[in-house]
Amino acid sequence: MVAAVTSLEGVRHLRGLRWGFVPAWYETPTDGPLLINARAETIAEKPAFRAAVRARRCLIAADGFYEWSAGGNGARLPWFVTRADGRPMAMAGIWQDWERAGQRLTTCAIVTCAAGPDMAPIHHREPVLVDPADWPLWLGESGHGAARLMRAQPEAVLRAWRVDPAVNSNRATGAELCAPLATGTPGA
Repeated sequence: MVAAVTSLEGVRHLRGLRWGFVPAWYETPTDGPLLINARAETIAEKPAFRAAVRARRCLIAADGFYEWSAGGNGARLPWFVTRADGRPMAMAGIWQDWERAGQRLTTCAIVTCAAGPDMAPIHHREPVLVDPADWPLWLGESGHGAARLMRAQPEAVLRAWRVDPAVNSNRATGAELCAPLATGTPGA
């Protein structure tokens, strides 16, 4: 579950949404791949996402996110990425209600775009971040034109550091999973 803000008739609601978008045609939540991200470049054309991007956009709150880069010998190196100014992130998302045979889920996906200058040394994609002044536009409260918000962040907005590979375990918990390693520079 992720914390997300949706807007209904101009009233915002903080909700828990299941991360992993389930398209309307899935008979069960596991009928196809887990859709955790939606590419900004194709979101309006993909059958799974096109209705949601037009009518069901949300903001997904986070302190940061993890990403992995390639290391030597095929190793995957985990990074924690946050805003350089320390403010929380509001990631662009889309959501969907899915219901079959008495089972109901409200699911979401994060909108991603090609990496900007801060993310490019680590990974080729990054989540679309929405600044507070643009929240009404992304949430559909102030008309059309939200597509222009689906872009990478300019330089010096994000910062990243290497973290312990323990983040790869679904049993690992705790604030130490965000703590920097001594070798926390891009490419290390």
